[in-house]
Amino acid sequence: MRDRAFPVWAIWALGLTQIIGYGTLYYSFPVLAPAIAREFTLSEQWIFAALSASLLAGSLLAPTAGRWMDRVGAAWLMTIGSAAAALAFVLCALAPGRVTFVTALLAMELTSCFVLYGAAFAAIVQAGSPQAQRSITHLTLIAGFASTLFWPLTSALHAHLSWREVYGVFAALNLGLCMPIHWALLRIARRGSRLAPSPPEVAPVAGPAANEGSTLDARSRRTAFLLMLAGFAIEGFVLSALLMHMVPLMATLGLGAAGLFIATLFGPAQVASRLVNMLFGGRLAQTHLATIAAVLLALGVAILAATAPWLAGAVLFAVLFGLGSGLISIVSGTLPLELFGRDGYGARLGWVSAARQFTSALGPFAFALLMSRTAVEASLWSVAVAGLLGLSAFVLIDMVKQRGRRGRHPVLGNIIGTIRSDQGPRRHQAPSSGPHDMEKI
Repeated sequence: MRDRAFPVWAIWALGLTQIIGYGTLYYSFPVLAPAIAREFTLSEQWIFAALSASLLAGSLLAPTAGRWMDRVGAAWLMTIGSAAAALAFVLCALAPGRVTFVTALLAMELTSCFVLYGAAFAAIVQAGSPQAQRSITHLTLIAGFASTLFWPLTSALHAHLSWREVYGVFAALNLGLCMPIHWALLRIARRGSRLAPSPPEVAPVAGPAANEGSTLDARSRRTAFLLMLAGFAIEGFVLSALLMHMVPLMATLGLGAAGLFIATLFGPAQVASRLVNMLFGGRLAQTHLATIAAVLLALGVAILAATAPWLAGAVLFAVLFGLGSGLISIVSGTLPLELFGRDGYGARLGWVSAARQFTSALGPFAFALLMSRTAVEASLWSVAVAGLLGLSAFVLIDMVKQRGRRGRHPVLGNIIGTIRSDQGPRRHQAPSSGPHDMEKI
């Protein structure tokens, strides 16, 4: 972790802001939702519907947020986003009625576009770190404790405080801890912009080169980009569909009190997958890592569907599902870097965040609808099949990469050119100029 432009303390500090960000903006909501619903005399389904609508709005903002990160810098937006998140929590805490609460909830989820993984990954890359992929892996390893810490922390706070007072504490955390850390990142970002080498001299990151995507022609780049969005969107659906229903799902399957224990295995498994990848996955292509993650997610759901209510099967599901989730979080930041390089990285992360957040907003509702109309096991098999579709998208990306490489090979390229000439006039294709081609999408 001796990155010149992004020191160790900054990775740990940024990891702390991600734990607080995900813990307060996402993982705390299911714990507080019943109390919020009771106070506003609403059903919990209505409260979760409001959250889904807010997540959908956030997905629409994410691409624009990504472009702003490229334009003004992710560290600036994270600093402003922390202050905005604190303000949104205060508005939620003071909301006198349903309309004002939903408006504040909407503001809260919109700010997530500026403070969570997408912005953090962009800040690391923009700092000019020559080991950006490794730094991203370290960050996700630290932030993987968000659910493990904030589910019990929120419950403990709520045992002594009202949900409004808990949101007041969350506002203080975002303003008092996250904002100063993000402000400190501004200095690193400025220094990184001076130290970062010019594009032709960019040092390779750990594992495959970050600019490997420059070997693809324009058409292959567009195809890979769309497949990447589809893969992350589908896996986002799979994750959100089960995560929001994890504890009640275990009870529905007849696992009783053991369901809570099984749910707690998810967080440690998520962290374990990131640790294993950090230690042994340095030379693994990110397309292969994405494929492994998709296999783990689909396999975990299939095992749960096939073995419920067998306790050992449910435990294996939680472990596999956590492993897959941990890896997906990593590749959501490293795969765009490997395929397309650093230029325009923030904008591409914005589209990745939009795709994942859009389907994540729909996932819990869709899964609840499935369970209400079919058997729980059938609903789980449907999610497993969806996971296989995401797996197919990542496999196809690897095929596109291989095709692009063959097209650029000095010998194979001539053979392919000869074959094309026999079929008609040869159409010369200018070499890709690098990541700038993606801006045409």
